[in-house]
Amino acid sequence: MPIAKLEPVPLRELWKKEDPDFSTWLEQNIDALSDALGLNLSVLQRKKPAGAFQVDLVADDEEGELVVIENQLGPTDHDHLGKLLTYLTNLEAKTAIWITSDPRPEHVKAVGWLNEATPRDIAFYLVRVAGYRIGGSDPAPLFTPIVGPSSETKDVGASRTEIAERHVLRKEFWEQLLTRAKERGVTVHAGRSPSTTIFLGAGAGKAGLSFVYLVWLDKTGVELYIDTGDEERNNRIFDAFQSQKDAIEKTFGNPLAWERLEGRRACRIRFTIMEGGLLDRDRWGAISDAMISAMDRLATAFKPHIQALRD
Repeated sequence: MPIAKLEPVPLRELWKKEDPDFSTWLEQNIDALSDALGLNLSVLQRKKPAGAFQVDLVADDEEGELVVIENQLGPTDHDHLGKLLTYLTNLEAKTAIWITSDPRPEHVKAVGWLNEATPRDIAFYLVRVAGYRIGGSDPAPLFTPIVGPSSETKDVGASRTEIAERHVLRKEFWEQLLTRAKERGVTVHAGRSPSTTIFLGAGAGKAGLSFVYLVWLDKTGVELYIDTGDEERNNRIFDAFQSQKDAIEKTFGNPLAWERLEGRRACRIRFTIMEGGLLDRDRWGAISDAMISAMDRLATAFKPHIQALRD
């Protein structure tokens, strides 16, 4: 059986202009795009006004939600990306489709990001259109999705949003904790600024030793963290402290978790506070006061032993 060769055809041989030629053809053959994207589209209007602008095509999907379609028979550019966003927002559409003959990598990435960053009911598609013929057949367009929405991209976007929100929340938590510590005269972290991480450390008076506040979603803690950059030295310092465990814990007022962290370079001595955590915003004051008190006691308990180190 003979097999014909698929030959590319310049798009300008199929349509001389984006509008009206290509847009008119697509209006009459919307099923070709629907099949390529797995959507059920019905064209409502060509050149629909969106404020002072006009959308190439407006359709609706099988749920009756608006779909805006922007056509570009050339390399993607910022102008058309801006139009796509303008049309989507002004018409309150749920889906935006950008058809192009040459999707640039920068715009592929941008559309992918839009799918991650927007709510689950908003969808962006970037579609390549090309012309082909087989043997001596009439030319035909081929639509190829380059970027589209998926549950995975929406999950990634939701995760990134959650992470960003946590960063903001942690910074606010540290801001109020540092303010309360200053008011109470606990100056261990007086030179520190709020961070977005789960920990906030300050030097403990010897290189490689830090007094650290920690905040998780449901609990908090304070610790002495030991990392001089040398695992053997870290272990010697840890052992020196642990040999004074009874005296240190008596001064601190509670048992501590002595963690050599086998297989890791660093060591730590931690006290966990079960008063609540980052998500208990209405209790931040009490939680912070418990942390500040624990940090003050931890510093008091360890400073004489830190000063006595000869390692």
